[in-house]
Amino acid sequence: MNLYTVKSPKPPRLLLDGLFAFSPNREILGGTAYFIVEKSGNILIDCPPYCDDYLRFIGEQGGVRWLFLTHRGGMSASLKSWQTALECDIIIQEQEAYLLPTLSVTSFEKEMIISETLTAIWTPGHSTGSACLYWQQQGGVLFTGRHLLPDQQGNPVPLKLEKTFHWGRQLQSVAQLCDRFSSETLRYICPGANTGFLRGKGLIDNAFQRLIQNQT
Repeated sequence: MNLYTVKSPKPPRLLLDGLFAFSPNREILGGTAYFIVEKSGNILIDCPPYCDDYLRFIGEQGGVRWLFLTHRGGMSASLKSWQTALECDIIIQEQEAYLLPTLSVTSFEKEMIISETLTAIWTPGHSTGSACLYWQQQGGVLFTGRHLLPDQQGNPVPLKLEKTFHWGRQLQSVAQLCDRFSSETLRYICPGANTGFLRGKGLIDNAFQRLIQNQT
């Protein structure tokens, strides 16, 4: 059986130096996956559409060392194919690691330092094991999955959705991010969905100020 998508999606989009965004993946309800090119090792954030063009592109950038899953909704049916093709480590918060019993994964509890510039942060609420990935480059970039999504004005906000696990815990997780970061350490947010509300920008800039404004 051919595991590749029938039609190749658009080429990955360069958002910042060393950071690419893939086309929305229907297997994860239109979720957006990201790719960071780093000297310490490249990292794929959630699952893009599985196709020859994307595999070729990733290979040309030096492959993938880690595949980070922001939450269970970032897992596509092609996850095993991605790991097999890329020979990468899958990183996931421990409360959702049980969902991948046939795959080799690295789980973490509250926080995990992946490299000098990459840190995984547990942010429960949207799902039990929802987590964000922080990249220290480019003024600080936070990949939020569906923990924080852009509203119609493009501001990062938590959204109470049908699948929200625990709204109170999600709000607490947002507050903890506000306490953790500052305008000097968090310049951009890359959400895992709703990217159409960004009106072509591809990411949320001035992220910390906009996050704080929407919590007051």
